[in-house]
Amino acid sequence: MSEAAVPVAVPPVPTLGEAFRYWLKLGFISFGGPAGQIAMMHQELVERRRWISEHRYLHALNYCMLLPGPEATQLAIYISWLMHGVRGGVIAGVLFFLPAFVLLSLLAGIYLSFGDMPVVQGIFYGIRPAVVAVVLFAAWRIGSRAVRNKVMLGIALLAFVGIFFFDIDFPWIVLAAAILGAIGGKLMPAKFAAGGGTHGKGGASKLGPAIIDDDTPPPAHAKFSWGKFVATVIAFVAIWAAAMLAISGSKDLYQLGEFFTKAAFLTIGGAYAVLPYVYQGAVEHFGWLTGPQMMDGLALGETTPGPLIMVVTWVGYLGGVAKAVSANPMAAGIAGAAVATFFTFLPSFFFVLAGGPMVEATRGELRFTAPLTAITAAVVGVILNLAAFFAWHTFWPQASAAAPFGGPFDATPVVIAVVSFVALWKYKADIMKVIGVCALVGLGLSFVR
Repeated sequence: MSEAAVPVAVPPVPTLGEAFRYWLKLGFISFGGPAGQIAMMHQELVERRRWISEHRYLHALNYCMLLPGPEATQLAIYISWLMHGVRGGVIAGVLFFLPAFVLLSLLAGIYLSFGDMPVVQGIFYGIRPAVVAVVLFAAWRIGSRAVRNKVMLGIALLAFVGIFFFDIDFPWIVLAAAILGAIGGKLMPAKFAAGGGTHGKGGASKLGPAIIDDDTPPPAHAKFSWGKFVATVIAFVAIWAAAMLAISGSKDLYQLGEFFTKAAFLTIGGAYAVLPYVYQGAVEHFGWLTGPQMMDGLALGETTPGPLIMVVTWVGYLGGVAKAVSANPMAAGIAGAAVATFFTFLPSFFFVLAGGPMVEATRGELRFTAPLTAITAAVVGVILNLAAFFAWHTFWPQASAAAPFGGPFDATPVVIAVVSFVALWKYKADIMKVIGVCALVGLGLSFVR
């Protein structure tokens, strides 16, 4: 934009209805994972609509990246909350994942009805090794940001060894990493300093004034006070308790609610960070679905709009059907999906609406950021472990815990996984396109095998 074209007037404040239409649209087009979703919001809200300035957008983004939960969803909640209060935050957050919830629930029902057909099996035969590559690529991508020195590398390796060889549960790894970070932040502050955001600075002034500009004071509802904080905490605890009470008549739904509440507080580092924990609980402990089914859901989650953590909808749907929480399979699946999704996202609203002002006020203080820096490094090792588990299920499809390398080794998925990883890593191929091509390869192989 040329200097002469820079707007000089502050854009009009959008009505709640206008904001509703934008967030609904975003929910249907938010492909590309958190990086793509954050870029979409930046282009639309910072550059085009000027709802918020570059500086304020980055301020919100940096603090959302420190919180557990899907950062793109929380960023949408934050911006809408800053502009329209609690109603705005709730609208933006719900609409961000609602289309994906409906779509994944529908796909899960179709999958359970037709998943055993040879053609469908062929498609997923090609998709599963692509998922191995996607998870491995996620470990590399997060590691390139988080593992910036030998100390962080050591934490990542310790996490991998702990979960892979000693089967230590994910929450204990997170706790150990946080303790190491708290101690390390005091003894070696330079090694535990947090990195910056994902967007470069500068250039905001060229875009003209924004509704929420660099010097715009926070509205009354966004200012921190202990009384407001305590009231919000009580309100969220009451909502959580009421929801848990409502499903207490079903042991399986109650377990879903309890499990995904814990999972929501462990998603530091993005959706890939919590997937190992979800895998451990959903596949190995509760038996809500199988390892291959988890991989299939992850692949579909990558190719549908909304945050990747929406794979919990898939897990909940299949878990509800597997545990027969209702006599009607469709009702059982929807109940499971709704419970998993509700309890996964409820804390995200809590973190922004209750803790946002406090976390924002402490952003940049090493005593708060060092434990999170260590946790993110540990997450890299945990994601590598997840890639190893997925590879094991894919390359030795008949193996079991009793016979880890039982059954024949299948070399074809190895080739697909290697080619997929090279496409993602070296050629920066789009994840959706990689999965789509692998699905077509699997489909083709189903006719010749």
